[in-house]
Amino acid sequence: MSVTEHPAGPGPGPGPGPGPVPGPLASGAVLTEPVVPGVARPGPGPRTRFLREVAGFAAAGLLAYAADLGLFLWLRGPAGLDPLTAKALSFLAGCSVAYAGNALGTYRHAARGPRQYAVFFAVNIAGALVQLLCIAVSHYGLGFTSQQADTVSGAGIGMAIATVLRFWGTRTLVFRGEGRVGSWTG
Repeated sequence: MSVTEHPAGPGPGPGPGPGPVPGPLASGAVLTEPVVPGVARPGPGPRTRFLREVAGFAAAGLLAYAADLGLFLWLRGPAGLDPLTAKALSFLAGCSVAYAGNALGTYRHAARGPRQYAVFFAVNIAGALVQLLCIAVSHYGLGFTSQQADTVSGAGIGMAIATVLRFWGTRTLVFRGEGRVGSWTG
């Protein structure tokens, strides 16, 4: 690495070169990589790209969760719909928000369209079924019948397993690894 004077930093005044720089990082100096014509700078490593992908997926998921919950509460309350209809509509809205967030953010360089949305929706249905299966096993199979046990098994354990399934399905079945250049989060 080389040390060069920052354009806005203090310099030696007018003259032909940057002049002496006292110490390894003098005031106004910045570290720069040597520029070699025709050689591309390396991008972030695989771990950094993966963590950015996870962060983008999580951000889209949080927005989707907020849309799902908010719409469900409105449909059940002021709109007066029955719980199953309200949940079906809010689930569809949440899937749409999550797909838009991932397609336009996290996986913005990948192909998107009706096929990807259909597969994304199927992956989310599978995640919802995992949550229901966790409740069924806990409630009916293991006999943990309290509301707290149902919440832990469905919204805790089931949500964690379903989120891993959704992430795997989104990156391998929906967007197929194309265009994983980075996410809008980093």
